[in-house]
Amino acid sequence: MAYEMVSLLRMLIDRDGSDLHLAVDDPPVGRVHGRLHFFGDDVLTSEDTERLMKSIASVDNQQELQEVGGSDFGFAFEDVARFRVSIFKQRGHVGIVLRLIPRNIMTFEEIGLPLSLKDVINQPRGLILVTGPTGSGKSTSLATMIDWLNISFDHHIITVEDPIEYYHNHKKSIITQREVGVDVPTFSEALRRALRQDPDVILVGEMRDLETIEAAITAAETGHLVFGTLHTTGAVRTIDRIIDAFPTNQQEQIRTQLAGNLKSVISQALVPKKSGFGRVAAFEIMITTSAIQNLIRENKSYRITSMIQTGHKYGMNLLDEHLLALYRKGVIKFEDAMSKAQLPEEFEQHARALGMEDDAAGATS
Repeated sequence: MAYEMVSLLRMLIDRDGSDLHLAVDDPPVGRVHGRLHFFGDDVLTSEDTERLMKSIASVDNQQELQEVGGSDFGFAFEDVARFRVSIFKQRGHVGIVLRLIPRNIMTFEEIGLPLSLKDVINQPRGLILVTGPTGSGKSTSLATMIDWLNISFDHHIITVEDPIEYYHNHKKSIITQREVGVDVPTFSEALRRALRQDPDVILVGEMRDLETIEAAITAAETGHLVFGTLHTTGAVRTIDRIIDAFPTNQQEQIRTQLAGNLKSVISQALVPKKSGFGRVAAFEIMITTSAIQNLIRENKSYRITSMIQTGHKYGMNLLDEHLLALYRKGVIKFEDAMSKAQLPEEFEQHARALGMEDDAAGATS
């Protein structure tokens, strides 16, 4: 059986899936509600994946695949959906992963983002970081925040992405969206240029290197509101990751800059719902208070976790606290909550203390 990209993508959309994996010696695989499912019985051959890749990749993307072993790009599927595509070489064959980008930008309420974050992102300057592993919904949360600013304020918003995922229309704000590799060569170059384009808000799709991190902090310091992402989980790991990216002799200065400019770290994870249909987002929210600023300056980031734990009045909460709340409400299963918990042993102890020991014991036995 010869698989066609159109029918595979339709199948993914019809089943409310999020990702399509195409690899040699395996049937097509879709991720549906967080779980992997075969989309056929016949395995893909090397010729199949090559043909499927060529049906969606431009000549430039195909050339990049040959030269460096991989290429990423955005892909519009008719008028139905957009996909973020990664093509790559593995064991000498072509592999493809397509991620479905939802057409509609969701609201704070639909995602489950705390409404108190609107006050955090309604600031004239500073750095706001949205973090989590790949596939945790960072892009969706950022699109929601940018859309709210777009609706609410007359800003010039610049996004730098690789590739562009959500398309934003001009509403109350003007939006400029630049794609790395198409409109500008690198994130750091785009950030340097952005400062000359009268921005109020800048979104950096990925703070993946020292140059980009440095440029983002500088942009926040010079009077802009900057959103950035990192593949870290939790506020403490995020702060440590940024500081550790710099040479030792610069770290004290970066701590001072970060303490003065970091407004919030929002970490998130997507967890399958207990019903088996869909996933729910769990969040850790850190708001930078003067006490947290001091901890960052004094290289005592390890104490930030306890500050978040006691900072509920500021709108803060730990990821594990949110996971526990979702589990208590019966939204997610114990084992799924445990798999996302920062401190699984402590999470289990809290579950037992709340009278959930039967569920916890059953899940871990």
